[in-house]
Amino acid sequence: MRIDILSVLPEMIEGAIHSSILKRAQEKGLAEFHLHNLRDYSTDKHRRVDDYPFGGEAGMVMQIEPIDRVVSLLKSERDYDEVIFTTPDGEQFSQSLANELSLYRNIIILCGHYKGVDYRVREHLVTREVSIGDYVLTGGELAAAVIADAVVRVIPGVIGDEQSALSDSFQDNLLAPPVYTRPAEYKGWKVPDVLLSGHERKISEWRMEQSMERTQRLRPDLLKR
Repeated sequence: MRIDILSVLPEMIEGAIHSSILKRAQEKGLAEFHLHNLRDYSTDKHRRVDDYPFGGEAGMVMQIEPIDRVVSLLKSERDYDEVIFTTPDGEQFSQSLANELSLYRNIIILCGHYKGVDYRVREHLVTREVSIGDYVLTGGELAAAVIADAVVRVIPGVIGDEQSALSDSFQDNLLAPPVYTRPAEYKGWKVPDVLLSGHERKISEWRMEQSMERTQRLRPDLLKR
């Protein structure tokens, strides 16, 4: 998978893509990331990529020209399955969407910034708008890093034990059950006996019961999906 990220602050994403699982995915040849500084595609002598909005509203707006230049260049080199715009008013990012995107070969992620982008970008260049939550960040770089991490980690082969990713919360619209490790008792706090029993069926049943209980208590909305 190839992910191209378009940003005015690409340095905000560099640490994420060169660490942990994303770094491992690249070393295995399963994913590659390309950061593009939108200022490099500006024709302004000061490399500006924003301007005042028509109508006099407060704030600055990302211009369409630099974005169109880099998107057009990338599309001339290869086909892209999605051009994603990170924005608070997009569709809610979810594990099912991460699973879907992980099946694609090439995606572009455009990081929003300032007051937003010239709306013609959303009308003509973007194929999908995604939000990681109902709140506003300074820019879409952190959202892009979140999306990239969630997508790449479920690509087969990225995580050594693929069952680990498949048993994460939200994979089946359920929260994951509690997990424990050694020591079996600490300060009088004990690991549930069933996990020490070695009885696979009972352990599996316990985990499902715990997942259902935690989902019902903490995220009942998931059970309605």
